[in-house]
Amino acid sequence: MTAYEPPGTTGTSGPPGAGRDPGPPPVAYDAVVLAGGAARRLGGADKPGVRVGGRALLDRVLTACAGASVTVVVADPRPTARPVVWAREEPPGAGPLAAFAAGLRHTTAEYVVALSADLPFLRARTVGRLLSSLAASPADGVVLTDADGRDQPLVAAYRAAAVRRGLAALSGGEAGLTGLPLRELTAGLSLVRVPDAVSSFDCDTWDDIATARARIREHEHVLNEWISAAKDELGIELDVDTKVLLDLARDAAHGVARPAAPLTTFLVGYAAGRAQGGPQEVAEAARKAAALALRWAEEAEGTGADGSAGGRADVAPDATPDTRPDAG
Repeated sequence: MTAYEPPGTTGTSGPPGAGRDPGPPPVAYDAVVLAGGAARRLGGADKPGVRVGGRALLDRVLTACAGASVTVVVADPRPTARPVVWAREEPPGAGPLAAFAAGLRHTTAEYVVALSADLPFLRARTVGRLLSSLAASPADGVVLTDADGRDQPLVAAYRAAAVRRGLAALSGGEAGLTGLPLRELTAGLSLVRVPDAVSSFDCDTWDDIATARARIREHEHVLNEWISAAKDELGIELDVDTKVLLDLARDAAHGVARPAAPLTTFLVGYAAGRAQGGPQEVAEAARKAAALALRWAEEAEGTGADGSAGGRADVAPDATPDTRPDAG
């Protein structure tokens, strides 16, 4: 686990879900997401498929790097909310450095963002900040550091040319990278370090998952988190001004009522309108939002769809087993 500290700590990026994600990234970039770890501390569960706020951890990370020209996920293919390129290290389970090299082969941009698939609080604005810092520096890369000051090489932006040179120097081929951590590569790079205890928080244990789920449900975060989840579920890119909508709902309903309801209704209407707004489109959008709301409620109650207790019932049903050791 990367240690977590609440927002307000020096170097953090602010509350999860707070503010609006930026527009286009400052530079063109590709992304490599490592999503094939063994998740031993989760009892072998499919960590990228575990849901936080109704969304798989992998989908949350893919949303944060949605501005990438190409996004490569190094893992066995699975359904995802956004289109990606799939890659696999050879042999499977060869470790994080071999996996990163396998993903890098599918990229062409000057800058590449390297991410793990278990970062519940990562946002597009943090990815943009990494890229802006790198573009303004002669360094080979910019990495986040966690609450303990440790480098997190899988929450970072790199110059692709420097990374390729480093990989060639280490092995001369992917097979020679087997079993090596990413720090074998980053030790030879010039790096700028950016403290961020929130965005660097990762989920290695069920306690970490519980912490992330509790955090996004805190009063000051819950609406932004819900709207972000609903937009992903409905395939909407619209930047919603929640204050305007909540003020409108308050006036229309005379101050009554569960603010998530009118906001979600708006998103359903927008999705249906984008699909040319027939009854079938309205029904399908409403079905998706209702299913998301059910998953959201099941998490809060600690039960699965079958009524069973415990924190593991909500692993995505289409999840595939992990085979590769955790990134390090």
